[in-house]
Amino acid sequence: MSLQVPDYEFWFATGSQFLYGEEQLKSVENDAREIVDKLNASGKLPYKVVFKLVATTAENITQFMKDANYNDNVAGVITWMHTFSPAKNWIRGTKLLQKPLLHLATQFLNKIPYDTIDFDYMNLNQSAHGDREYGYINARLGVKNKIVYGWWGDEETQEEIGKWEDVAVAYNESQKIRIVRFGDNMRNVAVTEGDKVSAQIKFGWTVDYYGVGDLVEEIKHVSEDDVNAKYEDLQKDYEFVVGDNTPEKFESSVKEQLRQYFALKSFMDKNNYQGFVTNFEDLWGLKQLPGLAAQLLMAEGYGFGAEGDWKTAALGRLMKIMSHNDKTIFMEDYTLELRKGKEAILGSHMLEVDPSIASDKPRVEVHPLDIGGKDDPARLVFAGSDGEGIDVTLTDMGDDFRLISYEVNAAKTPEATPYLPVAQQLWTPKMGLKHGATEWIRLGGGHHTVLSLSLTTEQIQEFADMIDLNFVDIK
Repeated sequence: MSLQVPDYEFWFATGSQFLYGEEQLKSVENDAREIVDKLNASGKLPYKVVFKLVATTAENITQFMKDANYNDNVAGVITWMHTFSPAKNWIRGTKLLQKPLLHLATQFLNKIPYDTIDFDYMNLNQSAHGDREYGYINARLGVKNKIVYGWWGDEETQEEIGKWEDVAVAYNESQKIRIVRFGDNMRNVAVTEGDKVSAQIKFGWTVDYYGVGDLVEEIKHVSEDDVNAKYEDLQKDYEFVVGDNTPEKFESSVKEQLRQYFALKSFMDKNNYQGFVTNFEDLWGLKQLPGLAAQLLMAEGYGFGAEGDWKTAALGRLMKIMSHNDKTIFMEDYTLELRKGKEAILGSHMLEVDPSIASDKPRVEVHPLDIGGKDDPARLVFAGSDGEGIDVTLTDMGDDFRLISYEVNAAKTPEATPYLPVAQQLWTPKMGLKHGATEWIRLGGGHHTVLSLSLTTEQIQEFADMIDLNFVDIK
């Protein structure tokens, strides 16, 4: 699925010192440049790494960090201690750094050259020594940096760097996330509430309110030619199931959703929003609750939250950036399978589940919706996917936010559900439904979540560390 993210880069600095002499420093630079070139050529890193300098003094380290801070194309910094780099030199620059930091604890060669090794080699290849000096000062400063340990040429190491790059980019993009609320939160519901000012301070998220009338006005300006063209295009990607409707009613319902799709997309793009929320209690002037419209927008990478849940909309956008919009979706715990040996949660929503999780060809269907008091809405109906993943929620505990997650085994529903025309996804917490759900409830976890079959717990932990967020990984 397409998702537009700036072409970020990561700056690479190699630690050393003048005591080894100019010839050795040149070797350090050559080795560092080769590592960077081969990392970029590996195909495992989603964003480019740029070699910047051999860091030998507090002055050039500090200037490097300042430059990284003020270059909007730079998403983070990668450091490698090729030799022994006196860590006091890194104090000022590291304290000033405001972007994610990865310490690559590696060595240029992946083996000890027993037949040729001498003191010159030992002096030059002191990563085992330098990493500990550098790691000490980061620990002393309380830096929440990432450490990747292993030979830089191994695929496992490269993939670990790449996954961290995705988190670092999401951290940078978090400062730009803007969510538009059409209507307020669902009345009398607690978990969808939250302190929007605190969220902007903590995450960088901007959350703005607009009346549903602003969306209704936008719908009036949607081109019918665009609607008709999109209607034809949908038939290439999805199966149209008229069902019990007349052909005229089916087409009318689908096209009304497409008007909402174009209106929402136009409004967000014009006003620089990357996610939105709706509320079935606040639909004045709309003919239908957005269903298919929301699904199509989520498939394009926009965040979404139901019942006014702006926290989940922003979290969804953040995790879509982190995952390149791969199988990362808005979800809700709905109903339970409690038979022994079959325990699972059936996740769904009234209408709005992202088709990027689909394991079959989604069907466009039109059915009544017994809530909201509006016309029958069109929606995509499909089966979810099998796989391993994580389920994540964000709650506002009053004094701070809490990010809660557990790992899951996801599965398609084992039987057909002919009377439940919504997208469906089963999952079971890996630590067991009883323990996982009990802890989720005890911690105050919400019913709206972001389910991802491509992200890892480690990546969520890394993001939480970057912003000093209270993160609970249920085991």
